[in-house]
Formats: sequence, C-alpha cells, structure tokens
Amino acid sequence: MSFPAILSVLSRANSGHVKRICSSPGRYRSTVVSTKSQEEKEPPMDGCTKLEPVEVISEHKNVTAQKLNRINVDFSNTMEAYKSKDNIELLRSLLVFKLCTIDILVEKNKELMDLSKKLFGQWMFEKMMKMTFYGQFVAGEDHEAIKPLIQKNQAFGVGAVLDYSVEEDLTQEEAETKEMESCVSEAEKESPEADHRESKYKAHRRFGDRRGGVISARTYFYADESKCDNQMETFINCIKASGGASADGFSAIKMTALGRPQFLLQFSEVLVKWRRFFKFLAAQQGISDMRVLEQRLELEQLKESLTELGVGAKDDIDNWLTGEKLGLSGTIDLLDWNSLINDTTTITNLLMVPNLETGQLEPLLKKFTAEEERQMKRMLQRVDVLAKHAMQNGVRLMVDAEQTYFQPAISRLTLEMQRKFNRDKPIIFNTYQCYLKEAYDNVTVDVELSRREGWYFGAKLVRGAYMYQERARAEEIGYEDPVNPDYEATNKMYHKCLEYLLEDIDHSRKANIMVATHNEDTVKFTLEKMNEMGLSPTENKVYFGQLLGMCDQISFPLGQAGFPVYKYVPYGPVNEVIPYLSRRAQENRGFMKGSQRERHLLWMELKRRLLGGQIFYKPVY
Repeated sequence: MSFPAILSVLSRANSGHVKRICSSPGRYRSTVVSTKSQEEKEPPMDGCTKLEPVEVISEHKNVTAQKLNRINVDFSNTMEAYKSKDNIELLRSLLVFKLCTIDILVEKNKELMDLSKKLFGQWMFEKMMKMTFYGQFVAGEDHEAIKPLIQKNQAFGVGAVLDYSVEEDLTQEEAETKEMESCVSEAEKESPEADHRESKYKAHRRFGDRRGGVISARTYFYADESKCDNQMETFINCIKASGGASADGFSAIKMTALGRPQFLLQFSEVLVKWRRFFKFLAAQQGISDMRVLEQRLELEQLKESLTELGVGAKDDIDNWLTGEKLGLSGTIDLLDWNSLINDTTTITNLLMVPNLETGQLEPLLKKFTAEEERQMKRMLQRVDVLAKHAMQNGVRLMVDAEQTYFQPAISRLTLEMQRKFNRDKPIIFNTYQCYLKEAYDNVTVDVELSRREGWYFGAKLVRGAYMYQERARAEEIGYEDPVNPDYEATNKMYHKCLEYLLEDIDHSRKANIMVATHNEDTVKFTLEKMNEMGLSPTENKVYFGQLLGMCDQISFPLGQAGFPVYKYVPYGPVNEVIPYLSRRAQENRGFMKGSQRERHLLWMELKRRLLGGQIFYKPVY
C-alpha cells in the first residue's frame, strides 16, 4: 500500500489509481581508553547476561572483515567525565539533581516557578533559573547564545542535536478543545456514526491533552495553517543553526507541529487496516504464525481469495497483482503488499481501506472537504521542505516518535523521505520506541525495504516517552495495550532491535543508528558488540545520544574515546521553555531516586579537585 512517489506528486491534481507493484571537528582521545587483543575474553556486562537469544542476521555477516583492537571506556573515571565542567557547573548539577529528588518541589514545580516570578520579578527570576534548572538543561535563548556551549562540547568530543524547545503554556481545557477541533473531520461532525472508524484512531476528549502522563517529549497542538508554517520556519532556522554550528550535526522535528493531526490519525488507521488485511490473507494460507518477513502469499491462491472476497473482477485482480518481479517469485510478502497502491494523488483515494466483511475497498470517510485535502497536502509539503533544507545544510534530520495512533503515518512519511533523500548517505532518521510490542517487526521490515531499494537506513532507538498515557488510553477505550508488559521486556526489546541493526551494519555498512539512552548497561552492551564485530567508532555508523545536563559520565568519556556522541540540546527564551524544564524536573525525580551514581560521581570529582588544590579549575580547550 506504499505511495513511493507521494511527495513528488503533491503538486499534481490527477486522480489517484491503483497501480502494479514496483518492488523495488577533531576529538580528544581519552587517557582511560585501553586496547586488548580480539581473542581476550571480557567479563559479562551487568544487565546484559539475562538477555534471551534473539534472531540476528549473522548468516550475512562479513567474516573476512578485519577485526580491530578492542576499545573500552571507563565510565567511572570522574576526571575524564567532567573535564569539560568547572567547579561551579559541578555544584549546580549537584544542587539541581538534589532538588529533583524532593517530591513536593517536583510536583509543584510549575506553581513554585510562577510564585518566584511574582516575588522576585522577571529579571531576578531569569537569573535564578539560569543559575539552576535552565542553566543545567537548556543551552541558551537563541542561535547565537548556544554557540559557546556547543563549541565547548565539540572540543571534548560531544556533538549536538538542536531542538527549539518552546511550547505553548495551555490549560488542560484549552489543549483538549484544540485537539478535538483538529482531529475530527467535517464528515465526522455531520454524521459521527456513519463512517467505519476504529476507536483507537479517533479523538477522545479525555485524552485530548496529549501532555498527560508524558514527561520526556514536547507536545504540539494544531491551531491553524499559519502556525504550522511558523513552526516549519522555526525548524528551518534550527537546521541552519545546526549546519552553522558543526559539520556533522542533527536537528529534531515533530510531525504534529507541521499540520492538522486529523490526517495522521486517518492515515495511520488506513496503514494498520491494510496490514491487518495482509495478516488475514496469510492466515487463509496457513502462514500467519511465521515471522513477518517470512510470510509470503502464494500469488495464484491470493488471486482466488481476492476474487472470492469480491474485491474485484478476476482480470482486474490479475492486473493489480502483476509486476516485473512478481512473475519470477510467484509470491507476495509484506513489503510487496505495502507497495500495491501507488502514485496516489488525492487524499480521498489515499484513505481507502479493505472491508473484511464485504471484501470491497471503501473510503475511510464518506467525504473530504477541499480545504481538508489542501491542509493535508500542505503538511506533506512542509515535511519535504524540511528534508531539502537538511540536505542543503549538511544536517541529519531526526523525526521524533509520537503516540501509537499517530505513529504508523509518521513512520510511513519518514520512510518516504528516507527513500528520496538517503540515496547517498543517511540524512533522515526515524525513531523507534522499544517499549512497543511491535518495535522489532517495524525495524526489521523497514531495514529489509532499505536493502531491497539500496538506500541508507537511519534510526534512533529509544525506550519511549508515552508509556503511561498509552496504557491508560488503551484500557479506557478498549483496545490491546501496545506496550511491553514491564521494564525488563522493554530492555530485551531494545537490545534485540539494537543487535539486529548492529548486525546489519556489520553486513553492509549502510545502516546508521543512534543509541539514545541514559542506561549505562545498554551503552556497554553496544560497545561490546562493536568490539566483537570489529566496528570502529571512526566509521561513524553508531552514534550515542543523551539529554543535555544528564549522564555526562556517559557522554564525555565516549566522545573523548572517539565515539560519535551527541547531546540533545534544547534552547529558547527562559519563559517559553518552562514546560520543558517542568518535565525535566519530573523525569529526573525518577532517574535520581533510582540511581545515586551520577550524584556520587559528581561529588567524587568535586572532592578530588578541592583536595588537589584545583579550587578554580577551568576547562582547557
């Protein structure tokens, strides 16, 4: 059901049609890095020995690749971890992290910041914030203000993923109203029960405020097309700033900032229903228990099934399922299936779904207004504009993951950008949330498509930001919980996806991944696998990412050892990043209560400097 040419046909007004398948600057080196011969055994890493065996693509592994000396990084060496920080910065980190463990301060942080502003005035409030939370987690107010921090971090081997973190400060009622207005079509307003929509992919007022239960992700609410254009311009400025600040930077975007979320909901439902139809047909052929990429529908049997279901006349189905490569294999897999609908030029034709009861293709909605179709096309055009700016400025564009009822559409649009812009090198990166049960299937299907079509796969692996909200919504509305049952299952899923991607890099050297995690065991797991594969950090295939102000004991030793590592760098005016700072306080409460390690290392380094007479220590770079 792919639409490989969707971005290129946005400006055309021809009617859509069902088409035949077409398969298709320098870094310091750490003094704590050591090397060992490849044959020497390493003790098992904590947190990695419980992993269950996972299927990887080792049969494709390049066994003739030259193995390099092992590289080991010491995450306990405080002198290396904090050599980029002066003593005042260490004290600030200790203060902020301590405050984050005090429940009443975290729970009432927004009210306390508002009260402080009234008591001390705007100027003093901003001074206090820059000395504490803002100074810890935000790089500066604008593109110029963030340059000193970015340049200092680069001198110590740490790059930047720029993210303009300004958000609207809406009440819950305002957020719910905006969400309902932007997620419900005119057809649904006129006849709420007339269309074949699933509850998961419809807006629900109780969950209209998408900030609820989310502490790690910025949230956008649709107002109008003008605001979306403004947000696109903000992303463009961020891309340009990233290109001007470094030669290998990243910039982050969110799809919900670029258009009416109604389209993401509806297109997600279409994609899911087409994939479900494939599973239905696979079950008819007795192959539904096989792994997703091993499920191959026999072509002649498929034609018979579609004819019996009444999808179309036999001649029409023969024409639909005829492609230049299908005749050779006689089968269709999920990737072929995803490519059945091609060159769609109108949103109405794009949002066609199979009805398993009648066997007919039917529109998801009875009608679209001309303005709704224009809005949806403009959203896709904005995505295309951002990808072109990223390529022109030498910046890699990271598309953030969002809720599961938006994510199928977001991933598909990102995939289309990858097919278009990742031909010579990875420019566009998709994000995979490993707390989802379907994460591994999604990763493997997308990697296989990149192999077949010969483009560079780019991915960021995260554990995820919406778990509590997703679980509550699934339970309330009545659909299957998409989230793994516990943290251990999420860890296993993360490592399973990570190992698969590392094996693909070892096989072809075309995939690129960012291991975005604050989990030290996961970082050690990645380094161990890279050592086993002889994958050098200088190849720039595996990146590491952490948030600014967190886990410097991971980021800076990695950077000084020559690994590509990046801080997610938020910036924006003090008053306008308050929602972001509020979430950082909440996230750090759980993080700091669960582990005292970072505070302990900070204390160790501060005491080492004071006892060593380095009272006025300043970083040298």
